[in-house]
Amino acid sequence: MIRFDDILEKVSSYSEKDTTLLQKAYVFAAQAHKGQTRRSGEPYLSHSLEVASMLADMKLDKTTLAAGLLHDVLEDTDVTAVELQQAFGKEIAHLVEGATKISRVQESSPETRQAESIRKIIMAMIDDLRVIFIKLADRIHNLKTLKFLPEDKQKKIALETLEIYAPIANRLGMGRIKAELEELSFRYVDPDDYFKVASLVDPKREEAEEELKKTKRTIEGLMKVNHIPAKISYRLKRLYSVHNKMIRQNTDFDQVYDFMALRLITNSIKNCYAALGIIHQKWPPLPHRFRDFIAMPKPNLYQSLHTTIIAEKKHTVEIQIRTRDMHNLAENGIAAHWKYKETDPRHIMKEDKRLNWLREMVDLYKE
Repeated sequence: MIRFDDILEKVSSYSEKDTTLLQKAYVFAAQAHKGQTRRSGEPYLSHSLEVASMLADMKLDKTTLAAGLLHDVLEDTDVTAVELQQAFGKEIAHLVEGATKISRVQESSPETRQAESIRKIIMAMIDDLRVIFIKLADRIHNLKTLKFLPEDKQKKIALETLEIYAPIANRLGMGRIKAELEELSFRYVDPDDYFKVASLVDPKREEAEEELKKTKRTIEGLMKVNHIPAKISYRLKRLYSVHNKMIRQNTDFDQVYDFMALRLITNSIKNCYAALGIIHQKWPPLPHRFRDFIAMPKPNLYQSLHTTIIAEKKHTVEIQIRTRDMHNLAENGIAAHWKYKETDPRHIMKEDKRLNWLREMVDLYKE
């Protein structure tokens, strides 16, 4: 269970005034949720702490973290909106009310009215995107404890996540959040396919990780020799992503060329291309698998170089190369705007290109 001190460690760079606000929100939430437990048997406050911890991982501002700690007090306790505003001011109360509105939309909307649910969610978050950051963190922790709910509710919540929340996270460029939402939902939406894909992946996992470790060490050596600063990590493709690619491309697991992947983070665009050239000198690239998202970013502003090499034992390995700023945007998307600082949400709503789709949908629904 996450402790409040764990959250304070994550925000150690924040000012004393900021942490004092978080302490106040924690005490308020602890008192409001006193005696309440979740279906898992854990104290209700554990959920509030988990949500705030995820928001801290996104490096969001003190206001969002405080609202994360308080996000369920209007919905699940006797605290009123007036009391909340008196204690914490209009901005935090507004965020908590926005998160509560979305929760009530989801409770009252039949599955057959998905479009109406999306409309209401968009209208609820249009004034301040931090509302959806809170709801995405809330949804992730609820998915992690989904096994304690009845089976019909498990599937309903997981399906709603795949159809509504994961696409919104993707539109906002929040790749890490999107992937986690999809992976946590997969086994509840389609358990047969989940275990089928797991049976394909699990036997190859150990060998694949060993090959990735070797390739990582080789690339680290190449970068050191060529004086290119690089932080390299590796991963195996998540089960939902493997399943999705097999369905979308009508292919077998052996044709999922990015099952094994390495990520290289360096300090400049110039070094991104230099690293790419060095890697291609060492291993032959797979034809037609190179993508330059630095020169031509995705609609959600994602930037990276993607190539697939034929490594040892003829294993195919996807390599993503990007700068630290590109990586932060790829992981946290538009939430990166709030990193270490307070940012006027109205300015971001007006200026960020990733929100063109949101503004267009709002205009459509207003007609």
